Amino acid sequence: MRVFLGCICLLVAQATAPVFAAGEMPVEIEHRFGTTRITETPERVVSLSFIGHDFLLALGIEPVALRDWYGGHPRGVWPWAEAALGNSNPEVMRGGIDVERIARLKPDLIVGQASGISANDYRILSKIAPTIVPQARYGDYGTPWRLMLRTLGAATGRAERAGDVIAGIDAKIEAIRSRHPEWQGLTASIVLAGELGAYASGDNRGRLLSELGFRIPDAIEDLQTGGSFYVDLSEEDLSPIDTDVLIWLDPGGAAGHIRELPLRKTLRAYRQGREVYADPLLTGALSHSSPLSLAYALDRLVPLLEQAADGDPRTPVESSAAAGLSP
Repeated sequence: MRVFLGCICLLVAQATAPVFAAGEMPVEIEHRFGTTRITETPERVVSLSFIGHDFLLALGIEPVALRDWYGGHPRGVWPWAEAALGNSNPEVMRGGIDVERIARLKPDLIVGQASGISANDYRILSKIAPTIVPQARYGDYGTPWRLMLRTLGAATGRAERAGDVIAGIDAKIEAIRSRHPEWQGLTASIVLAGELGAYASGDNRGRLLSELGFRIPDAIEDLQTGGSFYVDLSEEDLSPIDTDVLIWLDPGGAAGHIRELPLRKTLRAYRQGREVYADPLLTGALSHSSPLSLAYALDRLVPLLEQAADGDPRTPVESSAAAGLSP
């Protein structure tokens, strides 16, 4: 995705994205279940994707309904998306897919790129309105965020705006990377505490670390099976995450689990003060990896990475110290 070494990742991601003319209609979008044709600019969009509402809001589109992921937010969006949602009050859908409820909303586009929609779900939903699902190669939840946004931009007649949003975030990532040549090549792992699993480079969380210059170790990549983006770890073997920088994701109440891991003290990141603790809000922002959450995530994450990767064990990582994780 860039001109120097860092640009490579962005170029690869952009190369996978379809090229659409701004505002072009009709448009055809290919995906795992076939091709969806959209003949007119949609006005009533239902988002079944757990993160799709962030992408629509980034394009200036207020969905008539969205699907809540987690977090317990009344309107189904996290703090970084509240301003974009404004005074709108979309219907918030929780749990599984309720076809009858969706039909009553009379949508003219259904978004499901990160939703777990099955072939049968798609067959039924596509009779209600044009429905967008992921490409097969990315699985249910692995679509790169840039491709997701470009696809939605095309489907809603806002391809140019999607490109502008992407360019703004790319510029932010580039600026951070250029300021930190010392990060280039350092290994990093991003680990979900509690369940204890690590994200591979094919996940948006892992992709972000790679774009900043870090490298997801082979020990994590080699544990992937069947195109998975997440690998389970054992408390009896933490060697795959024995990396230069270790980011602990806490979706809620997992700090105690981190402290109690018996082999944690054997990790270099622990001994050298290179652990970053992501509280539930930062964890949510990294997990959404949306055009709205990434700016927030980077603003909070970068200072913590600077503290963790400065090579001085005496420099505390503020978030880890606050969570009681410092050596």
